[in-house]
Amino acid sequence: SYSIIYLYFIKSLLLTLLVISSYVTCMGQTPPNGPEVTDPEWNAYDIETVVDGFNIPWGLAILPDGSMLISEKSGDLVHFKNGKKTSITGLPEIWAKGQGGLLDVVLHPDFENNKYVYISYASSRGPEKGAHTAIGRGQLNGTQLVNFERLYKASPNSEAGQHYGSRIAFDKEGYLYFSIGERGAKFENPQDITRDGGKVYRLYDDGRVPEDNPFYNESGAKKAIYSFGHRNPQGMIVHPKTGAVWVNEHGPKGGDEINIVKKGANFGWPEITYGINYDGSILSEETAKPGMEQPLYYWVPSIAPSGFAFISNSKYPAWEGDFLVGSLKFGYLEKLTIKNNKVTKREKVIDGLGRVRNVVLGPDGIIYAGIDGKGIVKIVPKGK
Repeated sequence: SYSIIYLYFIKSLLLTLLVISSYVTCMGQTPPNGPEVTDPEWNAYDIETVVDGFNIPWGLAILPDGSMLISEKSGDLVHFKNGKKTSITGLPEIWAKGQGGLLDVVLHPDFENNKYVYISYASSRGPEKGAHTAIGRGQLNGTQLVNFERLYKASPNSEAGQHYGSRIAFDKEGYLYFSIGERGAKFENPQDITRDGGKVYRLYDDGRVPEDNPFYNESGAKKAIYSFGHRNPQGMIVHPKTGAVWVNEHGPKGGDEINIVKKGANFGWPEITYGINYDGSILSEETAKPGMEQPLYYWVPSIAPSGFAFISNSKYPAWEGDFLVGSLKFGYLEKLTIKNNKVTKREKVIDGLGRVRNVVLGPDGIIYAGIDGKGIVKIVPKGK
């Protein structure tokens, strides 16, 4: 009857208001933490398709000759040059299940001389069932990776399908940084430096562990760890002006974050968070604790960030110094203006094409983005 339907509606509405009220109370402030996302103020550009026919183009590296290496999560590394796609051979065995597969692809800073290509991928190697994130490198020789070597493999394997990470970046000194998600084990991995997962790591480019890593001399610790208490970082850049490593990472329901990585720092997950569980229950009533870092920025609601880029020496003078973050949830590329470590403006510069998986500022100063179900597109200023 109408009365039963009405009572059910009122009950559902009250329950929703209760969850929202509890959420706002536990967050300590009313979300969101910053401006609403808007359409761009400057739109003198076009979106052009560079290459299509990809399902999940997870990683993108642009070679000195302008050709591209594109990683398809299912396990294919594609070289795209002069309109032709060629699969690269010589890859390791890749576990392509759940969120795992072939993930990031990055060139060595001295690629022109040494030809090293670095990849992150899900690997099942190890005594346990399942898989975990691995980092490896090989030298690009024509259409194959030769002399491939695995540099790091997280353990133990897990049959969980989520939160592999994993982005790769080189800093100005040539150190190799990479992220590994907590693999869904939020109460076991992120806060424990004797376990992999929920961390940012630092190595030399050949896989050796730097002796000045923060936990190098700590008994039982994973010596490659550089920072911990992360959830699932899927964006990583090195700020070209400060040299600092920045990550964006998935929160739970709400509370996606931008963090500036610091040596030995604890970023708090899951003890502090600006998000809640997916069922609406409270994950943690704490948003801050002594000894735990605060995010530079957090999104409420979540955008599911993936990919990260800084606009510098580009073809977009109106956007100089801004940041780009892809949104998997809403299917747009978000541009953030950040001043004094505060987000002052958010704008959508690509919208409606699909889930934005990655974004790269090419050596030609052009912005390239990987779109799920499509491929690679670029933002072309009009008149250029």
